[in-house]
Amino acid sequence: MAYRAFDLNGKTALVTGGNSGIGLGMAEALAQAGAAVCIWGTNAQKNAAALAKLKAHGGRALALHCDVGEEHEVEGRFAETVAALGPLHACFANAGVSGRSEVKSFTEMSSAEWKRVTRVNLDGAFYTLRAAARHMAGHGQGGSLIGTASLAAISGQPRGEHYAATKGGLISMMRALAVEFARHGIRANAILPGWIETAMTEKALAWDKFREKVLPRVPMRRWGRPEDFGAIAVYLVSDASGYHTGDTFLIDGGYSLF
Repeated sequence: MAYRAFDLNGKTALVTGGNSGIGLGMAEALAQAGAAVCIWGTNAQKNAAALAKLKAHGGRALALHCDVGEEHEVEGRFAETVAALGPLHACFANAGVSGRSEVKSFTEMSSAEWKRVTRVNLDGAFYTLRAAARHMAGHGQGGSLIGTASLAAISGQPRGEHYAATKGGLISMMRALAVEFARHGIRANAILPGWIETAMTEKALAWDKFREKVLPRVPMRRWGRPEDFGAIAVYLVSDASGYHTGDTFLIDGGYSLF
């Protein structure tokens, strides 16, 4: 008999940035476990392709266009999500952008580049999590808030200070949410990926010099894959994590240890 605490039938989850990469890996696992899943993304073709994958698992699924850096869009799409799927039990603030490779030094980083990254990675997470916390506290069924951070939050990343600041800030935000909303039965945790094969990391992982220097430092001897985040997503939505809050889940194949 399967362990029933991981059964997500009757649960509803939102995954921002869920049309590709880690977000889609988590969304597919949630759908396979029985959850109704809504994904937000800004690319219509990716949204459609991801929605087809989710529906293939047989459950209810929805894909909406949303730029999480726009407060009014988040509020509007959140209302649409709830109207279509019912009360949310989990929200993954996963949407994010990386720094641009043309930034050669922190001293030369423009305000526009700083704001381009922070508006999505930090402001977008704030808008999303605020809407979700308000909703979950209001419906009284508890829930789970999850933020996708990055290894950059705990390791030095030259020319990536803006990206690192957003991910470190997200970890701190999740800890604060864990304390403030525990009284409502709402849990808050962060996921911290290492080097994962996604569109965001494609150029770096394909660069010979980078691969030669970094891959030997990964004890698992491979890059991570989006599907490596399916199990943690299911756990954090499930009743099995009912007493687990304020934590940061480091999933990096052992890279940060070696």
